[in-house]
Amino acid sequence: MRTYKLHLIRHGMTDGNEQGQYVGRTDLKITTNGIIELEKLRDEGIYPKCDLVFSSPLSRAVDTAKIIFPEKEVLINKNFEEIDFGEFECKTPEDLKDRQDYADWLAGKLPAAPGGENNVEFATRLCTGVGETVRYMMDNECYSAAIVMHGGAIMTLLAVAALPRMKMAEWACGNGRGYTIRITPSLYQRSGVLEVIGEIPEDGARVINGKQKEIMQ
Repeated sequence: MRTYKLHLIRHGMTDGNEQGQYVGRTDLKITTNGIIELEKLRDEGIYPKCDLVFSSPLSRAVDTAKIIFPEKEVLINKNFEEIDFGEFECKTPEDLKDRQDYADWLAGKLPAAPGGENNVEFATRLCTGVGETVRYMMDNECYSAAIVMHGGAIMTLLAVAALPRMKMAEWACGNGRGYTIRITPSLYQRSGVLEVIGEIPEDGARVINGKQKEIMQ
């Protein structure tokens, strides 16, 4: 049965990343150092070849896609945007440490940051975006694609849909890095399951909570 590969890649470094802020819908640009890092990684050949390139509409993702895959058209899908952090947008944990609603949100007692996007709705639209991507690939007889998106989006998508099963924080990845997933359309349509088969860059294994954990091959 035909399978499809998606390469999920986090955008380059922004000022918000450097400052440890919660940045969702705010349309930040990649920093100069972030651009230099992406160009270095690209020139080292760490990014896989692909037939198609998709991106969140936010500038940091689109610009990353253009740097990494300069020869490709970038196809925009709004479903790959980062979550809306509402009142926590562009705040740091230090800024929010005295707010009870922040503590409740971190503990999972609130479904959304005040004024922000619901966690379940966020996960649902990410999965919808993956489904749309695979259908586009099938219609165009393409079997590999990159999706440039956001750290929280990658973590959320893999936490709710990926094998092996791991907690959200365990799917964290650095700027310009990410994961390769394999999708069998019939399985995804039936159960929403994705298989993580590698990292970007590929090193064969991960270290999680002090233990080496093999990625499914």
